[in-house]
This record gives sequence, structure tokens and C-alpha cells, in this order.
Amino acid sequence: MENDRKKEGLGALGHETPYRFDYTPEVLETFSNQHPDLDYWVRFNCPEFTTVCPITGQPDFAEIRISYIPDQRMVESKSLKLYLTSFRNHGGFHEDTVNTILKDLKALMDPKYIEVTGLFTPRGGISIYPYANYGRPGTRYEALAVQRFANHQ
Repeated sequence: MENDRKKEGLGALGHETPYRFDYTPEVLETFSNQHPDLDYWVRFNCPEFTTVCPITGQPDFAEIRISYIPDQRMVESKSLKLYLTSFRNHGGFHEDTVNTILKDLKALMDPKYIEVTGLFTPRGGISIYPYANYGRPGTRYEALAVQRFANHQ
């Protein structure tokens, strides 16, 4: 099992975990998709996501939802947890945070399709729920992205 992790280049899984609380995308790791010939959804929910307002430094809390259709590579869940934890002291507006997560995961995995939603708790009486998605251009996943974006609520 440990040799399989090493072959995949996975360093965080099965080892003591140093947590970072500053934006650290380099902790993200991938492994080979065992079923690249199939389309299937992978969904992650992070109900205890925290970051800080870039202006006031006040904490912001959210549930981050990530759904994707993998191609050749998949994100390793422990590394994703470490990555999301790294936003703890990172100042970013809600919309920027969701788009940053999407762009980092897209660059990491090159998925067929991916979407990220942030369900931020109210501050000042207003809650913000940014949504971003991507479908591989020139494929049916691009059409899926357009359709899901148009029907997003």
C-alpha cells in the first residue's frame, strides 16, 4: 500500500500532518483515475471552511462544495483537506476564493468538468453563494458547463 502511494507521488496520505494556515496550493496531490473511460461524479463537501475578509481580517465561514468529472488524474482527499485548510488566514473575497479553488483544481487535474460552490454564512445580514464551473472546450462537457451555469440557482 505504501509503495502504491509512493508510485502515485502521494506524500500526505498515511503520514503525520503539518497543517498550514496560509494559502498553499502546492500541497495538492493527484492519483491515477482507475476508470478514465467512464463518466462519473466525485463530490467533496467541506462544511467547516474558513478564510478571512481581506479588508477587515474578520473570519468568514462557509461550506465549500466541489463536484467534478475526472479524466486521467483525481485529487487526493487528504491533500484537498490540507489545501482548503490553508485558506484559514488567507484574505480573499468570497467570489475570488471560489474561483481560485476552481482554477487550482482545474490546473492540477485537468478534469472533464468541475464546479465549485461556496455557501458563505451571513455577515452584515447578507449571505453570498458564489458558483463557478468549467467544462473542457470543444467537448460535451463544455455544453454541460453552459447548461449547469444557466440553470444554477
